[in-house]
Amino acid sequence: MNILERYAAMDYDAAPEARNEADAWLAGRDFSKSLFIGGEWKAAASGGTFDTSDPATGKLLAKISDAGVADIDAAVTAAARALPKWSVQSGYARAKILYAIGRAMQRHQRLFAVLESLDNGKPIRESRDIDVPLAIRHFIHHAGWAQSLEKEFPGHKPVGVAGQIIPWNFPLLMLAWKIAPALAAGCTVVLKPAEYTPLTAILFAEICQRAGVPKGVVNIVPGGPAAGEAIVNHPGVQKIAFTGSSEVGKIIRKATAGSGKKLSLELGGKSAFMVFEDADLDSAVEGVVDGIWFNQGQVCCAGSRLLVQEGVAEAFIAKVKARMAKLRIGSPLDKNTDIGPLADRVQLERVSGLVTQGAAQGAQCWQPDCPLPDAGYFYLPTLATNVSPANILAQEEVFGPVLAVMTFRSTEEAVELANNTRYGLAASVWSENVNLALDVAPKLKAGVVWINGTNMFDAACGFGGYRESGFGREGGREGMAEYLAAKLPLGAAIKPAAPETVSGPVKADAIGIDRTPKLFIGGKQVRPDGGYSYAVADRKGRLAGEVGLGSRKDIRDAVAAARGAKGWAGATGYNRAQVLYFLAENLASRADEFAARLSQLTGVAPKAAREEVELSVERLFYFAGMADKFEGRVHQPPARVVTLALNEPVGVLGIVAPDAAPLLGLVSLLAPALAMGNTVVLVPSHAHALAATDLYQVIEYSDLPAGAINIVTGKPGELAAVLARHDDVDALWCVADADTCRLVEAESAGNLKRVWTGNGRDLDWRADALSGDAFLRRAIEVKNVWVPYGD
Repeated sequence: MNILERYAAMDYDAAPEARNEADAWLAGRDFSKSLFIGGEWKAAASGGTFDTSDPATGKLLAKISDAGVADIDAAVTAAARALPKWSVQSGYARAKILYAIGRAMQRHQRLFAVLESLDNGKPIRESRDIDVPLAIRHFIHHAGWAQSLEKEFPGHKPVGVAGQIIPWNFPLLMLAWKIAPALAAGCTVVLKPAEYTPLTAILFAEICQRAGVPKGVVNIVPGGPAAGEAIVNHPGVQKIAFTGSSEVGKIIRKATAGSGKKLSLELGGKSAFMVFEDADLDSAVEGVVDGIWFNQGQVCCAGSRLLVQEGVAEAFIAKVKARMAKLRIGSPLDKNTDIGPLADRVQLERVSGLVTQGAAQGAQCWQPDCPLPDAGYFYLPTLATNVSPANILAQEEVFGPVLAVMTFRSTEEAVELANNTRYGLAASVWSENVNLALDVAPKLKAGVVWINGTNMFDAACGFGGYRESGFGREGGREGMAEYLAAKLPLGAAIKPAAPETVSGPVKADAIGIDRTPKLFIGGKQVRPDGGYSYAVADRKGRLAGEVGLGSRKDIRDAVAAARGAKGWAGATGYNRAQVLYFLAENLASRADEFAARLSQLTGVAPKAAREEVELSVERLFYFAGMADKFEGRVHQPPARVVTLALNEPVGVLGIVAPDAAPLLGLVSLLAPALAMGNTVVLVPSHAHALAATDLYQVIEYSDLPAGAINIVTGKPGELAAVLARHDDVDALWCVADADTCRLVEAESAGNLKRVWTGNGRDLDWRADALSGDAFLRRAIEVKNVWVPYGD
């Protein structure tokens, strides 16, 4: 046998990672007291425990204290007690603690890595080289945010006690993503790790003790669903941060409705991995390996849908199969292992069941001829071809090592296939033509887009999704904002609308012609679908006029018109600015008319009415100016890559405007939404609707594209609920009574649209704070596009 033959015959031998230190830690620890509450280790009040096992062998690792409602209450109490002192500490003091945590984790990073692989099943190469270093980076990175907070976020305060619930696929990294920004902001936390994987969270609590974290600032409470539910429902928690399934995210959205709790959800995904015919196919194959078989495919942003251009599809799939045949499946503590076990038998059964269903729906499922270990929850990497867009493997999050393949011919078809999902977390675009890649990236409904790469993360760059992948961001400036609160200038509590009594005949205009305001949909004045109107009273209770009584069908038509007005979102910020300036100019030219109308309807003095109109014009001017200035950022993570944080419009935005300051309140919400490129379905003040219908002509001759603004008059509570339930509405802002606000938050769970409400309170619409970025930030999605450079 010559040297080449010997080389070809060589195979990898076992390369096991030493686990003696981890075993010693497991053996030397009293897991009957594994709740970390108020700086002390405690047993569950019920005395209950749950098992955590090694998924590679099924063997028991430890019996962990199972937190119940009483334990969660104790943890929240401890966090609330620690909050006042921690939140007023200087940024420098908090920064030193965060830095100390990061450094202590560095000193024990091998122990963290081995425990993570034992408890979760991910290959040691991943936990050692990716998860643990990234977790450490988050704490050191956020030390800098803590010290610069007052300068970078003036006027903001910590949101309070943060309840955090993390999944089992990245136990330590998810903990870092949540705890680091919370501590930097001055919040205290109650964190529940997943019941499958609590070990590194317990070790982290030990690190907090060594790093000098004050008692009660960090509380770690392992437990099951009951513990998570208790955190979500606890009245002492002001912020909920959840990572997990979309189904549970919807339950949390409903549970927190009307509570005033700040909420961020990082949920499921069905990410597209797009390979164009000019891509470097060999590099793209390695990207596929990282995209779907990283952590056994148990990744929310896994590239589980492979979209390949037809001209290279056959060759590319052949390369993928050849690469799959060389993947090594086995012990996660073997440094040569590519794919470890799934996290639990339940997950193994779910993955297997979904593949069976996909095959029954026509998919051809191929697996390499690789031996599987005799024990543990292992599943072979699976390639599904002949997959239709409706196949369950193309639509449902499998959360396993399963790749569904579809082909496309044109760029337009590729984008349409990529967006054919209810999720919107991430995507990968592979092309040697950077112009093509950067053209496609903004068209994808995904919060993160990687160009010629995949699964790139950094503490400086935001991560999060659109649609049913949740809302809010983790990492970067956006992630810091999730744990901060800016005080909006609150007004009085809003009372539910009472039935109005209106007297007298309709007053004709100066030449005796009755003016009949209709609805404004798709750039036209249209009659309400139901054919009904309702009376609007003046300040003395007399009939000032009648307006259309909008219904569910009118909202449907308005949403369709808003969805079709694609030109507005595609316009440049400068173009939108010019239109909004023109709108302000035209409103100003009719200031006397609008002031008279406000005085007639609300009873304010003519001078105050004139001031409201002038301030409305000023607001339009301000937000017109911001249309091309509230821009994204460029991040430079520690790699040969730049990350473009692009501000994009949310989409179709519903607005329920207030009765107080009926013109100024409407404009203060409408202007920032339009400035950022959103299209709007507006429900104006019910009591003073004529102030909004008078805007129709101003809109019509201000060069706004048809459908950019749609106005449906009617009963705000009913129309707000329709907007909240509508799956084609992407966000909703609602200023209404507390019951209506609670209702729309609960009803919004259907498609997890972004909702802001005043929680039953009005705002001081004249306050300078409303000429700022409070609503501009709510009017955008931040998309992070990763662009590598160099050879």
